[in-house]
This record gives sequence, structure tokens and C-alpha cells, in this order.
Amino acid sequence: MSTHPIKELGEVALTEEGMTFHDVTETVASVTERSAPRNWWIALFIAASFAGVFGAAVGYLVWQGVGVWGNNAPVYWAWDITNFVWWIGIGHAGTLISAVLFLFRQKWRTAINRAAEAMTIFAVICALMFPGIHVGRPWLAYYMFPLPNSMAIWPNFKSPLIWDLFAVSTYFTVSTLFWYVGLIPDLASLRDRAMGMTGKFAKVRATAYGALALGWRGANRHWQHYERAYMILAALSTPLVLSVHSVVSFDFSTSVEPGWHTTIFPPYFVAGAVFSGFAMVMTLMLIVRAVYGMKAVITMKHLELMNKIMLVTGTLVGYAYGMEFFIAAYSGNPYEKYVFMNRAFGPYSWAYWTMITCNVVSPQLFWSKKLRTSIPVMFAVSIFINIGMWFERFVIIVTSLHRDFLPSSWGYYRPTAVDVCTYLGTLGLFFTLFLLFIRWVPMIAIAEIKGVLPQADPHAEEHGDHEHHDHAAESDAALAPGE
Repeated sequence: MSTHPIKELGEVALTEEGMTFHDVTETVASVTERSAPRNWWIALFIAASFAGVFGAAVGYLVWQGVGVWGNNAPVYWAWDITNFVWWIGIGHAGTLISAVLFLFRQKWRTAINRAAEAMTIFAVICALMFPGIHVGRPWLAYYMFPLPNSMAIWPNFKSPLIWDLFAVSTYFTVSTLFWYVGLIPDLASLRDRAMGMTGKFAKVRATAYGALALGWRGANRHWQHYERAYMILAALSTPLVLSVHSVVSFDFSTSVEPGWHTTIFPPYFVAGAVFSGFAMVMTLMLIVRAVYGMKAVITMKHLELMNKIMLVTGTLVGYAYGMEFFIAAYSGNPYEKYVFMNRAFGPYSWAYWTMITCNVVSPQLFWSKKLRTSIPVMFAVSIFINIGMWFERFVIIVTSLHRDFLPSSWGYYRPTAVDVCTYLGTLGLFFTLFLLFIRWVPMIAIAEIKGVLPQADPHAEEHGDHEHHDHAAESDAALAPGE
């Protein structure tokens, strides 16, 4: 692992003082080895029930047609595309934390990158549901793919919807590979621990984790190949942080629709995606940290740094909101002016001001160190941000469509019960997958956490860490998965 000096963040340790390699492995791996607590089963039952609601809502949609949604003239895109863009945004923080912060050697990422990567994959799965069912005739969903079909119709490669398909599928593939490669040393740790366990499922665990670990033994050659593959995937993932949500924004900005036809959308969407993604990571990690006793490895320093990023990205999003009004006024286009005034003071003003309050006002609390390091405050703000970012997508889509160029075409969109059930169902699917993840997979990167411990620094004595130097001799064995 890395051999750089570890005390970088204002001389603040990234783990609890005195933690050893064995402590890290025991803290993280024991979650997958103990019986699941009763609260986990209750949460899984609730989440799976909502996932079942999603299945029922989609089945009803396929049987009856898209008319069961509230979409209608002039609002042909509504909750479906709102949810699609929101879920894609949620998945952005995983790639940013894992790839970009890795390339910039930000060691504080090690405590949160594994859960963020998993969250990315699950969020993209939820997002990809919506374009497919929005087709209305899912048996013709292959129209979305660049394949010649029975009527010799090819997709229109000039359409941003096709760019979406390529961008999101590439993002999903690279994110999954990146997540899995990072898991390999930790899966080998679970394999080796299972081989020393007794019980009826010990052999099954050892076989399953052994197969997934791909023969990892912690040899020098294995580490070299691992670090090279991890670096390559990080380099591939980094452009995706910018490209994926930029391409999603092209669905809107390449149109001539007032409120959409603007060049600010790509950076605006990327900032908003990182903003909402970090908020979801914060929500999940605070729960996991409290329930599973991970305070030793997910420290207040990690949480404070995430809050600072949310403060920065929230301020960028607020700047983008202001620039939208300025561009509309400066353009001299009466239709553009009307759309933005209608957003703020029209029939959907309640949604607009909810968005402003949640996304612009609430993160400003993090200017205060006292509030920035308060668990209840950061949990509440993370929830508000997730709500606000959903309303942002709703405001962009619905308020731009419901009053178009012709007053005779104006209308008011109201969601139906099927809209609501479909959205709540994807939340259920997401949390079902996340609960299964924290039950069977190390939720924190064991090998990477060990790499930032003082014992992992071969120059500890030079930096004055005499109290940790006594442990340096065991670093090679402890960094290898088999303890």
C-alpha cells in the first residue's frame, strides 16, 4: 500500500488513536460474520416491501400503459425523468470519492469509498429502470440500443438520449469493475477468517469468498497487479465524473425549450450531482457509523471534510440558480424571462422555494465549525439536500414544460398513485441492495484503512512516531489479508 507520511490533514489522525491492523480487520469483518441484528431484518423487510411495490407498479404500468402516470400534454416528462436524473446524480459521489480523490492522494477517502462505490452501483441500477419503462412498450426497449431491428430502424445517434445510454452504461460498467477490484484483498481476508471458523456455513463462506478473491494471497506480485489495475480504473473513471451528468444535461440543453436551452447546464448538473451524491453518502454513513460501531474508522474528520465539500458544491449550485435568472434577463428573450419568473412566482413556486431552501440555505450552516461537527445537524442537512435536489430536477422539467410558448397549451401536472409508488419502490430497491451489501461485504476498505495507519509508514521514526515504530515489523503481514 502507500508509503507516504500519513499525517496530512492538519496532523489529525484518520482513525481512532491506538488502532492496530488486527483492530481494523476485526471491526469491519465481524459485521459480516455475526448474525444479523433484529433491526437489520426489520429494515430489510421494510425495504423489500417497497421494492415489491415497485414491481407491482411497473407490472401495472406495462399492463395498462404509460397513461397510468400523470404525464400528459404538455408535461410529457415528469416524475419518471425527474427520478432518472436524481438517481444518476446520487451515484456521482461514489466515483468522485473513489477515483478523483484517489488520484489526488486524499487518504481520508479510505473510510467512505467502499460504501460510496456500492451506493453508485445501486443508484445507477435504479436510474436505468426509468428510461426502459418510460418507453411505454418495454417489449420494444431494444430500440434504445444501437442494434438494427426487424424494421431496419436504427437509433438516432444525434439524439442525447442515445448518448445517455452509452454514458450511463459505461459509467455503470467501470464503476462496478472499480468496486470489485478494490474488494479483492478484503474478500481474501474474509476467506482466510472463514477457513478458521467452525459451523455449518463456514465452509460455504470460505468457498464463496475464496472464489470471489480470485486466488489472492497478498504476494508482492499480487499487490503490484492490484495497484496497477486500480490506478487504471481510477483514471478511466475520472472523466466519467464530468461526462455522465454533462451528457444527461444535454437531454435538456440541446432543445429549444425555454428554461432548458442554456449552456450552463453541464457544469450546473455536475455540481448538483456531486452535491446530492455526497448528501446520500453522509445519510447512509451516519446510520452505519452509529448502528455498527464504526466511529473508530469513520471519524469526525471524515464527516467534517464531507460537509465542507457539500458547502462548496451547494454554493456552486446556488450560484448557478442566480446565473440562470441573469442569463434569462440578459438574453432579452421574453419566453426565457417568463419561464424563470413563472418558476419563482407561478403555480409551482412552492416547489421552487423548497428547492432554494434545501439546496442553498441549509448547507450554509456548515460555515460554523460547531454545526459542521454536529451529528444531528449534518444528518438533517443531508436529508434536506436529497429532498432539495429531487425538487431541483422536478422544477427544471415540469415548470419548463407546463407553460410553453402557447397559452392554449398550458396545463398543470399532478402525479398519480402509480407515479408515487414507482418512485418509493426504487427507494426500496436501493435500500434492499444496500442492506444486503453491508451484511455480506466489508462496508469499509480494510486494506486501504491499514494503509493510512501509522504502523504502515516505514518512516514513522523519522517523523517522530516512536510509539508506533514498534509495530512496523508486523506491517507486511498485517497488510496482507490473511491475519
